[in-house]
Order: sequence, then C-alpha cells, then structure tokens
Amino acid sequence: MAADFGPRRKAPGPPRRKSGSGNSYRRLFTIPGTLAFTTGNLIARLPMGMFSISAVIMIAGTRDSYALAGAVTATGLAATAVVAPWTARLVDRYGQARIAVPATAIAALGSLALLLCVRYGAPDWTLFAAYAATATTPNTGGMSRARWARLLKDDPAGLHTANSFEQAVDELCFMLGPMLAVFLCGTFFPEAGTLAGVVLMLTGVLVFAAQRATEPPVRGRPRTAAASLLRAPGMPPLLIGFLATGAVFGSMEVVTIGFADAQGHRSAAGVIIALQAAGSGAAGLLYGALKPPGPTERRYPWSLAAMALLMSGPLLAATLTGSLLVLAGALLVAGMATAPTMVTAMTLIQHRTPEGRLNEGMTLAVTGLLGGIAVGSAAGGWVVERVSAAAGYGVPVTAAAVALLISLATARPAAR
Repeated sequence: MAADFGPRRKAPGPPRRKSGSGNSYRRLFTIPGTLAFTTGNLIARLPMGMFSISAVIMIAGTRDSYALAGAVTATGLAATAVVAPWTARLVDRYGQARIAVPATAIAALGSLALLLCVRYGAPDWTLFAAYAATATTPNTGGMSRARWARLLKDDPAGLHTANSFEQAVDELCFMLGPMLAVFLCGTFFPEAGTLAGVVLMLTGVLVFAAQRATEPPVRGRPRTAAASLLRAPGMPPLLIGFLATGAVFGSMEVVTIGFADAQGHRSAAGVIIALQAAGSGAAGLLYGALKPPGPTERRYPWSLAAMALLMSGPLLAATLTGSLLVLAGALLVAGMATAPTMVTAMTLIQHRTPEGRLNEGMTLAVTGLLGGIAVGSAAGGWVVERVSAAAGYGVPVTAAAVALLISLATARPAAR
C-alpha cells in the first residue's frame, strides 16, 4: 500500500519570527517548499467543489429525481464522515505520502464506478454503493493546514494568516469547481465533470505527496489513545457545531440547483453557487490580512450569529422576488460570513487538539462538516421536491441558527 517518492529530506524548522510579523500572505511563501505543496494541494482540492454538483447533475438528469440525487450524495458524504477519521489516523501514524496516494486511488475508482452506473442505467442501489466507495478521499485541506501548523507553530499571527489563506483556497475551489462542473457536464456529456474531477484529484495528490521536505514528521502512538480525541476538552460541542455548519453548505448547493432548474436556468446554478464562494473567499482573505480583535473563543459565536443573519437573505430573495439575479446578490452577501466562521472554528480545533494528532483533529472537523453536508443535501432535496425550491432556503437558515445556539449553550471561558 505504501508509495515512496524518493529520499526524504529533513523538514525545515519553524521560521523564527516575532508574533504579529506574519500577517502577510507574501511572507508565507518565503518559507521553502510552501509554494510547491500549496500548488499540488490546490489542484487536488479543486475537484472537491466538482464531485457533488456533478453527481447531482448526472443523477437528476438521467433519473429525474432531485431527492435521489441528494440522497446519493448524502450517502457518500456520510460514508466519508465514518471513514475519514480512520484515514487521518493512518496519515498521522504513517505519514501523508504513504497513505494519501493509495487512499485517493481507491476513491477515484469509486467515482468512476458511479459514472459507469449512471451512464449505463444501473439500478438505483448501485449509485449509493459506488458513491460510498469514495469515502477514502483524504482530507488534503487538513494535511495542508497540518504543514502550516508545524512550520508556523511559534508564529500565531502567521498561522492565522495561513489558516485564512487555506479557507480562501477552499472557497476558491468551491467557487471554480461548480462552475467547471456545470460547464463540462453541459458542454460535453453529463459524466464529464466527474471524469475531470478524478484526473485532477489524482494529479494534485501525487504532486502534493511528492513534497516531502515540508511533510510533518510521523509520530507513532499507542492504539489505546486512538479514541480519546473525541473526549478532548471542548471538542464535542465544537464538532457538533461543524455538523450544523455543514448542513448550511449542503442544503444551499442542492436548493440552489433546484431553484435555478425551476426557473428554467439550470446552467446558471454553478455561477450562482460560485458567487457565494466568491463572497466567502474575499471575506476570508480580508480576515486573514487583519488582526482580529478579542480571543478566538469569543469571536466564534459572533461569526456564527453573522452567518445566521446573512443566510436569511437568500430565503427572502427567493420567496419574495423569485429572481435569480436578486438571489445571486443575496448569496454573495451571505457568503461573506462563512469564511471568518470557518477560520475561527479551525483555529479552535488547532488549539484543542493534542500535539501529534493535528491531522486527525482537523479531519474530525471536516468529518463533522461532511456529515452536516450529507444531512443538508438530503433535507434540501426533500424540501425542494416536496414543498418548493424557494422554501428550501429555510434549511440553511435553520442550520445556521442551530450552530449558533450550540455555541452559546456550550461557550467556554476565553483562554486566548
């Protein structure tokens, strides 16, 4: 199962900077090796914004059911939520390169199986089985953040900037990914988005894994400690918050596709979804360039409150106007609260994760997101099909409000 990429060089030590001197994106890439692993990671992460929407377009177009499409994607995401922590545990124990490459290959086979099942009219249950096989997809964003965390462990301000940059990369991928998927599926054939995603994912992971100099060192640990991370102080409520936040993202995507389709403009769905990601990415970059006031513990509920408030905009736009143009503007504004929320939440994860298990901790956070996306996708698809596409925007509003209530009910004293 192991894949070797040549002799491993000694990882560069963390740069010695004064705290506060790292609030510059340019300075991040003066660290040797960071540009190379970031490039590979960007290629690997772009398909993350393509797979779900490609699957929805494929399945809804051939089976004429958004409920089925939402349920299939939800099943795959739920399977990932179960498998991802185990994959991350292996990464922490054996190294990123040795685990990520074979795990990605298995996930790629699952995506190709889904493509073939859809194209050749296989029974519905095969779609669920094929998409569930993609659960081994490694958390490339978490692996990238783990590298930054090691390189900048003595520079909190620089790490804040790096976390904000990583979140902006996430948003860029979820901005370009849906647009690329819709373009490929509409211009060529319905399975083109999934096929291109598989190629990009495999290429990006191979490039990323080859950058051994910046890979965090492997720290073996006893198996008896493996299950204790869920009991780390402050982790359970934070992970539940990620679950609720994920439901915002999952429902928003499916509902937006359904709303655009109901207006007779399915091809516009990718652009509209991209606008939300664009707003989030811009806000994330600005958030990273600034020194946020107050402790992280206190900023988290405020960011969730802003997200809950702004998510009501798309609901009002869809129900009161029914205009795609107005909806696009509302999604752009709503997206501006998501990146600061995610950056703050990921920083809390880094604070609360025991040393040597950072990739596992961040993967648990992403697992929570994926579980929430699965629930949100299924709920959004159900409301679109059983009630209306406009009413579907009530799902992300509800999910954001739940995330806020969880954070308020489990607030801890600010430690930093």
